[in-house]
Amino acid sequence: MDEHSVALPMAALHGRAQQALRHWGLADQTPELLKFRENAVFRVRLADGAPAALRLHRPGYHDDRALASELQWMAALEAGGLHVPAPVPTLDGRNLVTLPATSAFASQNVDIVSWMHGEELGRSGEPLRHPPERLATIFGQLGEAIAELHTISDRWTPPASFTRPEWDFDGLLGETPFWGRFWDCPRLTPDAAWQLAALRPRLAKKLRAADHAGLDYGLIHADLVRENVLVGPDHVELIDFDDAGYGWRMFDIATTLLRNRLEPHFDLIQAALIAGYRRRRPLPEAALETLPLFLLIRSLTYIGWICERPATPDAEKRLARYVKEALELAEPFLQEGPG
Repeated sequence: MDEHSVALPMAALHGRAQQALRHWGLADQTPELLKFRENAVFRVRLADGAPAALRLHRPGYHDDRALASELQWMAALEAGGLHVPAPVPTLDGRNLVTLPATSAFASQNVDIVSWMHGEELGRSGEPLRHPPERLATIFGQLGEAIAELHTISDRWTPPASFTRPEWDFDGLLGETPFWGRFWDCPRLTPDAAWQLAALRPRLAKKLRAADHAGLDYGLIHADLVRENVLVGPDHVELIDFDDAGYGWRMFDIATTLLRNRLEPHFDLIQAALIAGYRRRRPLPEAALETLPLFLLIRSLTYIGWICERPATPDAEKRLARYVKEALELAEPFLQEGPG
C-alpha cells in the first residue's frame, strides 16, 4: 500500500471530524487524530481554548440510545466527584450528534467529552515504569476510584431510556458473548478449541453459584486496562467508557489485575488495589475468592475479541498469547474434572 492510498482515508477521516465540529461551532480548526480503533478519537480545542476529545464512533457498535446512556452515566460520575470525562453539549444543547451517511462514511454518531490531563498508567505488553512505592500509591488510588465508581452508580437513578451492554451470564459465557465466541474461533488449534469449549459449562456453574451467594452486581466500567487509567499527581482518571455496562463488580477488579499479573510487583499491585477498594466500599472475602474465576473469564473475552477482528495488527500473535494466558489460568479449573 503506497503513501497516497493511506493518506486518502486519513484525509477523509479528518474531513468527517471537521464536519462534526460544526455542531459545536468549532469547525475552524484542524483536529489531531489520537487513536483509531473502535472509535476515532481526536484532540480538539473548545471556544475558550481548553482541550477536549472528539469521538467518531464506529458505525454499528453501539446505537444512539446506548451512546446517550454512556454520556449520561459519565456526567453522573463526574458530578459525583470522580475524575472522568464529561459530555460537552453542542450549540443547541445535545450531547450526541448523528452525522448522515456520505459516499465515504455510513451514518455515524459523534460526541465531545472533556479532556483528562493525566498520563497513561502504561501500555499492554510493556513493563510498568513506576517504582514499587509509586505503584502502591497509584493502585491504591485506582482501587478507591473503582469503588467510588460503583458506589456513585448505585446511588444514581438512570433515566427510563438508559441502556448499556450486560456483562452477565449470556454476555460472558452464553451462545453469543458480548465480545465474541471465544471457543469457536476458526484460527484456534483443535486442542485449544476443545479445552475452551469444555470450560464454558464449568465456569457457568461456578459463576451462577457465586451470583446466588450475593455477588455484587451493577454498573461497571468493564475495561480498566492500563491505557484507560491516567495518573495525575494525587489521583487517577478513568477514561474510555465504550464497553461500560452492567456486570459483576469483581469483573472490574479482575480486568485491572489481569494485564498486570506478570509484573514483578504483582502481589503489591493486587494488595494495593484491593486495600484501596476496601477503603471506600466493602469487598467481602467470599467475593475476593472469585478473583481467579473472573481473571479467567476476562482472559476468555480477549480471545473472542481478537477472533472477530482478524485484520487487527499482530492478530495471530495476540491470539496465541491470549490463548496461552487463558489456558494457564484455566488449569486449576480443568483439573477439577467434569461438572
